[in-house]
Order: sequence, then structure tokens, then C-alpha cells
Amino acid sequence: MSTEEHEKNDGSSSPVLAETRLAAAQRAHWQQTYAAHPHLYGEQPSEAAQNALEVFRSVGVSRLVDLGGGHGRDALFFARNGIAVQVIDFSATALQQLADTATAQGLAGRITLTEHDIRHPLPAAAASVDAVFEHMLLCMAFSTNTIRCIVGDVRRVLRPGGVFVYTVRHTGDAHYRAGTSHGDDIYEHGGFAVHYFSRQLVEELAVGWTLIDVHESCEGELPRRLFCVTQIRPPD
Repeated sequence: MSTEEHEKNDGSSSPVLAETRLAAAQRAHWQQTYAAHPHLYGEQPSEAAQNALEVFRSVGVSRLVDLGGGHGRDALFFARNGIAVQVIDFSATALQQLADTATAQGLAGRITLTEHDIRHPLPAAAASVDAVFEHMLLCMAFSTNTIRCIVGDVRRVLRPGGVFVYTVRHTGDAHYRAGTSHGDDIYEHGGFAVHYFSRQLVEELAVGWTLIDVHESCEGELPRRLFCVTQIRPPD
């Protein structure tokens, strides 16, 4: 039996296993990146977070979950503006950087840190949070099926009327179809694997939600081209 045949028979070439292996490699890469470049994205909040704050204020958000908050430039911004933030990230290195900064800035009481891989159910009770924010996390190396599961779990933890604001790189980005293809619109460039979103995928992920806004923006030197999405969990 050839190696290829053996892999097909033992399941080692399955999409699920391939995604698991890629996720593990990406986790290690992010840990190394944060260790080598502390406070990788600087201290200023993202434009997405600044825009999201206006949305959160308009609906009276007092607590939110920041998915993939990293070293916390956006979480610290929300906390400074009176919102209690639970930051969920898979990088212990980034979370330690955030913990140190929050303590130095007197914000530790408003920020809770949770090391967690969002491919697994979120560590929050159903209908327990006012809002969920994520900036370029959903477009990491997740399959479309996994992304659907994550968005479904976000819906679970939001209260009825709760707001989900997210940003993702899209198929108009300069790095789309550049670098190594992992299938399912996932391309690895410079060691970072990205799932590029089509507008159709954004629309599919909004099924069962009230879609409030989708607009495009740019960030960084490339620049990265993003969809910025706001949707609300409807009342039950």
C-alpha cells in the first residue's frame, strides 16, 4: 500500500484533520510572533473598535466579549470607555501582555482574560452578554463549517437584542490567492493563514440575525481590505 493510500484509509488526509494541523501550526506561529514582537499592533485602538463603540453606546452595552483580543489594544479602549470586557484568545503570551498593561493602566478590574480556542464552545452562559466584538479573528485559518459553528455559538451567548460586530479580510484583498493555498479560500502568506470572505459568506452568516450594516474598510500598509459587519440577535 502506498503512503497516499494509507493516509486515505486512516483518515489522516481528512479536511478535519488538515484543519486541526493547520490550527496547531498557526497557534504556535502566533505565540512566537507575540513573543518576538510585544504589543504587535501598537497601543491605539483599531478603527473598527472606535466605530463599534458608537454602536455599543447606542444600545446600552455594559459588558462584551472580545474574541481574539490579543494584547488588548481594543479591549483596553472599551474598558477605558466604561465597558466590562472578557477577552478570549488562544495566545497565553498575548494575554499576559494584556494583563500587564491593564494593571499598569488601572483597568484590571474591568478586563477578564480567558485562554481559549474558539473552535470549541465559548466559555460564557447562554444569553449572558450584551455584545461580541472581533477584529480579524473569524478570517484566521478556520474552515467555512467551523466559522458557521463559531457564529452560531456567538448567537448563543448573546442576549436577545445583543450586538455582534466583526471584521474579516475579504476576497478583494491583495493577498487573496497569494501564497500557499489550503483550500476553502484559505491562503497562507508570510506564515499567516487567512480565510478570505466573500460577500456571499457574510450574507449566509447573517441568516437568523438582523443584519444592520456591512461596509468595506482598509487597515495597515498593504492595506488589508476588510468587511465590517454589524448584526443583532433578534428577540426569541
